[in-house]
Amino acid sequence: MPKISIACWDYDRAMPVLDGTVPVDGFDVDPVMEPPGTLFPLSVSTAPYDVTELSFASYLIQTSRNECAYIGLPIYLSRAFRHGAIYVRNDAGIKTPRDLEGKRVGVPEYAMTLALWVRGIISDSYGVDVSKLRYRTGGLNKPGRVERLKLDLPGDLEVQAMGEDISLNSAILDGELDAIIAPAPPQAFVDGHPLIERLIGSPGLAEQEYFKDTGIFPIMHIVGVKREIAEAHPDLCPALMTAFGQARTIAMDRVRAVAEASANRTMSPWFADSYELAVSVMGPDFWTYGVKGNEAALDAICRYADEQHLSARRLSIPELFHSSAYD
Repeated sequence: MPKISIACWDYDRAMPVLDGTVPVDGFDVDPVMEPPGTLFPLSVSTAPYDVTELSFASYLIQTSRNECAYIGLPIYLSRAFRHGAIYVRNDAGIKTPRDLEGKRVGVPEYAMTLALWVRGIISDSYGVDVSKLRYRTGGLNKPGRVERLKLDLPGDLEVQAMGEDISLNSAILDGELDAIIAPAPPQAFVDGHPLIERLIGSPGLAEQEYFKDTGIFPIMHIVGVKREIAEAHPDLCPALMTAFGQARTIAMDRVRAVAEASANRTMSPWFADSYELAVSVMGPDFWTYGVKGNEAALDAICRYADEQHLSARRLSIPELFHSSAYD
């Protein structure tokens, strides 16, 4: 039985595959559990794993350039609404998303999936001209982060790397930044610094309205299979779709069971409330895989990658995934 390495984080929807509860039919799995921050730079460079978690934005960029080592599968290991990902200095004159125009905005990487979605959302929903933001890139709470891919951006788009010894968090505290867009909060926000606040103060409400208006649950990370492995083993991609689909069902059943139990098995006081809210807004099967039913999110991210000068051309949904995903 051929052995394949599968690398991703320890998501509840991935663990049944990684721990062997759900087999990948016809293959012996060598599991590798690493966070995205470790896996993503590897996936766009040395590509050491047969199957890996991928940044969707990086995948779009490399695929549009015909240089991606992986072929994608519509297995969405990470999805997240991102209205709460914008942090501002409350003395910078930023009261609405449109006030970000002309401001110095820090982001860990211009090309990261989080930033791609935030720019697309504030452009579509709030009319922001995202080309007028003055971007500064670097590590969020620790200095030193750099773009993982070489970008070909227009000269009038201001994207500059911060110094190697300064983080976005320290820069916003020092007044060198007016705002930060990031997937995790800057430490100053965590610490309750009086100068730093979220731009959208009740992000959950805004995200619910966004979903009702668009039907989009933003896709962050997908699964990729090395192209030569997929070609050598035609049964692998369908087997992975089946296995990860079963793992997702196990995870969804677990979430439902915990939410509906008489005793709370998590250390989240409002776990059941959060689950009930998600179901009321998005339906009981709110974390779906596959192409069907996710067309709005897939079309949006392809459009955003093109509009924001990241992809070499605008990709279409039929180009995104292995052929088995469309069966």
